[in-house]
Amino acid sequence: CCYTAVDIMVNNHYLRSVCLILLTLLSAVVAFSTPRPAAAAASSVSPTAEDNTYLNKEQLEFSIAYLNEHHKTDVLLPFVKAFSDLGTTAIKKNAWIGGSYQIIDASITDITQDELCLDASIKQGEKIKTESVKVHLDSDPVAGMKRTYPTLPPCNPMHLNHASKQPIDNFVRRMNRLCNIVKAYSATGKMIQLGVQMGGKGVGKLNDDMYLNQVPHNRFVRKYFYDMASEAALDATILCSKKQFTNRMKMTVMFPEMNPSMDSYRVGTLLELARSIAIKLAEQNLRVRVCVQGSMGVGIFTGVPKQLNGVHTLLQRMDWESEPGEENDGMVGDYVRFGFVGKEHVINAQKSEKEGEPDVEQDDVFLLICPQNMIGLESSIIGSLSEMVDAAGDRPIILLNPDLVDKVSAQGQQSIRGRQARIDFASSFETMFEFQNIYYSGTSYFPILGSVVKLGPLEPWVAHQRRDLMNNDGEVYLPVYASETAPENEVLMTTFAK
Repeated sequence: CCYTAVDIMVNNHYLRSVCLILLTLLSAVVAFSTPRPAAAAASSVSPTAEDNTYLNKEQLEFSIAYLNEHHKTDVLLPFVKAFSDLGTTAIKKNAWIGGSYQIIDASITDITQDELCLDASIKQGEKIKTESVKVHLDSDPVAGMKRTYPTLPPCNPMHLNHASKQPIDNFVRRMNRLCNIVKAYSATGKMIQLGVQMGGKGVGKLNDDMYLNQVPHNRFVRKYFYDMASEAALDATILCSKKQFTNRMKMTVMFPEMNPSMDSYRVGTLLELARSIAIKLAEQNLRVRVCVQGSMGVGIFTGVPKQLNGVHTLLQRMDWESEPGEENDGMVGDYVRFGFVGKEHVINAQKSEKEGEPDVEQDDVFLLICPQNMIGLESSIIGSLSEMVDAAGDRPIILLNPDLVDKVSAQGQQSIRGRQARIDFASSFETMFEFQNIYYSGTSYFPILGSVVKLGPLEPWVAHQRRDLMNNDGEVYLPVYASETAPENEVLMTTFAK
């Protein structure tokens, strides 16, 4: 009726057009200012089948095709049985007549941010039917399957987003949790490879051609480990300041030159690694106290572990490039300090009592090099270490290659008395970086079979198998297993190719 009124009042064609334009604009303004229902507003930003915001088109198509072609038996079928109501139904119906209800096939049709969409083929008697099921990426086993498939804690979303913001890496880590629940251990390594191939961050990936069987190592190989460990230490320290990671940290860096049980052990590599970590933290205006345990024991039965003999002196004499005019001018003494393990070496902020003297700045981070127990009475490091941890409060304490297990001692001091308390204290340190080689046997350290790594405080644990390329063209470290927790030896051995 509005348009009719305009036609009656305005005979001029030009004015009629202007009025129509004004009415159109007025309608648009009214429509824009009218609030939409919440459901409609939400649907406008939610991913759709045509616009999948979780995985891009290439990742989605490849992942679906790969899983359907290579992992139906070991992954998809167990997923349907363990995480959907079809598994519960199968248990109930097969309780009367075994094998009367069988899930014979499963294939993925879609992958969303939260779910796997599958079509499952079910054989009941002589009939075969297809049902659509959805498996949540953070599922727990359904009732009746929890004994067969014990559940695992879900992946922490904060850990996933911090480690990598790539959706494909998020998908891979959540899939690996489900694979570990259904005991499809070998598939976890394939999923890590899938993430790398599909443009992920490269979670758990190691460089090729490191040739760790050759010692002394190439200096570029050493620097590769120094940089990884230093970045992990800095990342963990930042997370600790945000209350997102414990202040009790440990890192295990055990490639051949760092392994004191091998004749390839090189103390210079240990010192260079400690220097790299300390400088990395000091560059962020953090004051680092680098500590080595002092002499332990009673009377004439005193000493330090052979691995640490002379380390405290060498630390102070090595080149820190801290002299005037050098790259780290003034760093040693101000931002990098040295000490021993013990509460008396924890420095807190103090104001100078004398005029003209600078105030004492507190230590921000403590880096403890290879704290370890020794054989004999009164030779446990736990006492002085726990006192130092208490004195440091909530400040980060990083243990580099610790060995806190009890050793043989007179009167059973390290075997019986307070043993559980010492075990609990040692377990309170959380791994924020680890690299350890795996060997074929305990009596021979060469050749290297593979490695177990955790490349950051919130990264997954990944096991690699070392493989030589044909015609001596190099070597690769191929992911074979991944988990959110430290892998067990029995599980690792099932994933390594013979």
